[in-house]
Amino acid sequence: MQIQFAILAFLLSFTPWFAPTTSGSNEEAAIRVVVQKYVDARERIDPKAVEQLFTADADQLVSSGEWRKGREAVVKGTMASSNSTGGKRTITVEAIRFLSSDVAIADGRYELTGLAGGATRSMWSTFVFKKIGKEWRISAIRNMLPAAPAPSK
Repeated sequence: MQIQFAILAFLLSFTPWFAPTTSGSNEEAAIRVVVQKYVDARERIDPKAVEQLFTADADQLVSSGEWRKGREAVVKGTMASSNSTGGKRTITVEAIRFLSSDVAIADGRYELTGLAGGATRSMWSTFVFKKIGKEWRISAIRNMLPAAPAPSK
């Protein structure tokens, strides 16, 4: 019995080397999937699909200055925006930074094409993600329009 225990203890000491781990690239891929689901749900104007991607206390500050606070306000605002602007949205995630194992920031180029007169609107979006259980959820979004450089003195 002591020998079996010693062998088991010896084998368990190597478990961290062989145990499956979630690499950063897997976590980054999961975050990119959530961003794409967000874009797809907005394109379909699907409030239930959008709602499932956010934390209950989520907020969104849009380029017009409107600040949507709480998941319900975020969903209502995104659906109204998708209905009124039309066009096709794309968000290309360019950077992801993990603040901890369950909090991440993703930055991406946000383009809205096919607007009235064939116009394109180019912005930046920053997403704050919170991992709940095994799923990443959007906790905050900040949409920004590029500003003209400050005048030199």
